[in-house]
Amino acid sequence: MNTNYKFVIKRIKEAYTKQGKFKPSNKYIILYRAIKDCITNTELPNNWLLPSTRVLAQELELSRTTVNKAYELLQLEKLIFSKAGSGNRISYEDLTEKEDKKIIKTNNTLYPNISEKGISYSKNISLLNRMPNNNLAFRPGLPPIDAFPVNQWKKLLNTYWRHIKSSNLSYSNSTGLLELKKSICDYLNVSRNIKCNYEQIVIVSGSLQSLYLIANALIDKGDSVVLENPVFPNAHSVFKSSQANLIPVSLDNDGIDIKKIKAIKKKTKLIHLTPSNHYPLGIKMSLKRRQDILKWASQQKALIIENDYENEIANHLESIPSIFSLDKEDRTIYIGTFNRLLHPSIRLGYMIIPKYLINTIEALQEHSHRFVSPFIQVVMTQFIEKNYLYKHIRNTIEIAKDRHNFFVNEFNTISTKMHINQNACSSFHVVANFKSPTTIDEEEQIISKLNQQNITAHSLSKCYIGNPKKTGLIFGYSAVRPSIIKQKLKKMKGLI
Repeated sequence: MNTNYKFVIKRIKEAYTKQGKFKPSNKYIILYRAIKDCITNTELPNNWLLPSTRVLAQELELSRTTVNKAYELLQLEKLIFSKAGSGNRISYEDLTEKEDKKIIKTNNTLYPNISEKGISYSKNISLLNRMPNNNLAFRPGLPPIDAFPVNQWKKLLNTYWRHIKSSNLSYSNSTGLLELKKSICDYLNVSRNIKCNYEQIVIVSGSLQSLYLIANALIDKGDSVVLENPVFPNAHSVFKSSQANLIPVSLDNDGIDIKKIKAIKKKTKLIHLTPSNHYPLGIKMSLKRRQDILKWASQQKALIIENDYENEIANHLESIPSIFSLDKEDRTIYIGTFNRLLHPSIRLGYMIIPKYLINTIEALQEHSHRFVSPFIQVVMTQFIEKNYLYKHIRNTIEIAKDRHNFFVNEFNTISTKMHINQNACSSFHVVANFKSPTTIDEEEQIISKLNQQNITAHSLSKCYIGNPKKTGLIFGYSAVRPSIIKQKLKKMKGLI
């Protein structure tokens, strides 16, 4: 018998025996009430498959006619539904919706206090750019996911499982597989002229996990962290939740304003930068500014987080040396991710950390995330070594260029309230600015109305720490085909 049926039948048997003790009734009525009790008491979940009438009749020593009659009554009450070839399934969505609407009240005096850091993370979760929807149009942070070479990846994955040994199914190194670390070393050496020891590389699930590990390794309450302003909201959230003293610094044409950084009087522990392609404005930090930042960090004995956001698309024509490659003092933490280059569901990124941090970061990994799935790491290694990654990057850039130009031209043609100034394709997103002064409330209202049309946009004002805040909308165009871009922009016309 199906294991699933054993649990269901056990519940129904118990309820059937209980119901049989009450006022005498026909057996099918007793069975109907028993199953109904299991459903209304949520002992059997919504959409759960019930045993066939034959199986249930045998187990309860009833006739199939009795079971059929009980099921028919449950169908009449819409507590179960029958689908040809699929059997009978429980259906009580209305009941669960009523439960969801109830306000759950708890007496907090019965439980231990939540930690100060736990409260801090809970308070700041709204800062994260996390939107639980499936809208590709026009969600920022997505590459051309329809261009991902699924068949190549599938072949590599099938090869892995064909040759896997049982010993490979055990626990894995918390900082990543040696093969992938070496492949990333080679990849960064060729693509970014970054030279590092593979032991400095930590494999993570993405840039957010990298920031979380760094914050927990280095930040005590009140430690000062310099952030670009505007800043990537996820970086803002992590460091604020870690109870750091945030020092936002505005940008000029060369990147973060070095004069304002030098004017900071407080001792600074960390500075977070996106020098290749500032999020969200797309400013590329000049070589001189990178050198100035290194001098300042050396004087402060501070560490630099170089979040090399979308460097592949920003640097494909003209590449400025990374801060990491210019650093002679091993004080730069380099963060990269494959999530924004291949597809977000791959959950694979990496960071290069100073040698003195290796033991600390490894310990944090061991206590939390433990390790990224080895099979994903092995397949990614093969993906790099077989030159699939480089080919995919070239293909991605070409597709992104075409979609960028199409989106910007169409947007600026139909929009009367907003304008996109970005001429060249240097990112998978664009920033649309309002032509006239617009409040944050008005910005939020437009985003809400776009969501009602199944269109996603992120808030520019949300990227700013403190005031004054600039308003605008951040659109991700690259995951959307031109025909859909045109269709969605038509829907937006009245709003933008």
